[in-house]
Parts: sequence; C-alpha cells; structure tokens
Amino acid sequence: MGKRWALISVWDKTGVVELGRVLSAAGLGILATSKSAAELRAAGLAVTEVSEWTGALEILGGRVKTLHPKVAAGILSRREDEHIELIDVVVCNLYPFADGLRRGLKVEEMIELIDIGGVTLLRAAAKNWEFVTPVPAPEYYPLVMSEFQRNQGVSRAQRLQLAAATFDLTSNYDKLVSGYLKHLLTDIANL
Repeated sequence: MGKRWALISVWDKTGVVELGRVLSAAGLGILATSKSAAELRAAGLAVTEVSEWTGALEILGGRVKTLHPKVAAGILSRREDEHIELIDVVVCNLYPFADGLRRGLKVEEMIELIDIGGVTLLRAAAKNWEFVTPVPAPEYYPLVMSEFQRNQGVSRAQRLQLAAATFDLTSNYDKLVSGYLKHLLTDIANL
C-alpha cells in the first residue's frame, strides 16, 4: 500500500496549520491547493501541491484546482485497489458566499464565490465516510485533532457524524446559491 494522504483546500485558514501538524504527525502526507499549501509551508510543514500530485496545473485562474480523476479516485476508493493513492482525510471549507451576499457584491463577484471543487471534495468524502474523514469547517478541527492524537484516526461514529454535518453544510450552501439565483430572476431586467 502506498502513501496515504490528507487533502487540504481551505478558504478560511483559521487553525489549519495546527490541524496539518497533527495529521502529519499521524503519518499522513499533506496534499494542498496552492494557497493552502503556501500557508502550511510557511509554518514549516512538508506539503505536496495537488497540481504536482495530479500532474495537472490549476487552470482558469484557479477555478479548477481539484477536479481531477486522481483526486476523486483517492477519496471515493473502497480501498481494495492497491494502485490508487488513498486520501483518508478531506479538509475543506467553502468560498464565503454568504459573506458576499452581506457585502452586496456585484453579480460577477458573487459568481466567483460559488464553490464547485470544494463542494465536490466534501460530498465525495462524506459519501465515503466508511473510509474517509470529511472536515467541512474549522469548528470540527478540535474533534479531528483529538481523535488523531488519541486513536491515530477518526472513529467510525465520528466520521458518520462529520458526513452528516458535511451534507447539511453543502445542502445549506446550495440553497443559499439557489436563492440568490432565483432572486436574480426577479431583477433580470436590471442585469
């Protein structure tokens, strides 16, 4: 079996260095998107950028970072295929769409705050909770760190709890985006 990974792709970097240290100490390699990697490297952690790992550069000005079959397979694998590098932990928080709404950003700016890759990562991890720990927000870092420090991994019950929280979060996020787009329909003449 090859190296096992934690994938970190976060907008809000609060507490991510401490979590990265715990995951690394537990023997996981750290994969991260470019800005998350920079934050972790600045704190002295060894990090492999997702683009280096997949062999595919981030494209479209950063719009496409993690949408790659190697990433999806690493998260969604049932763990029987020895040729797939496994991702055991997915740490991801989404673009701050609600904050953009509160700030009254223009449509063009709001569109850039609709997270696609992050939602995909989180949903894949939550779907495969039997094997993967989804970590959808900094508020869950203490729980995950405690589990890794005590047990070298997150218990099945806690993974299931995190999966449910992840689907709640992504569902609410999608409702927020959908509501915004429906609101735009009423103002379509003004676009």
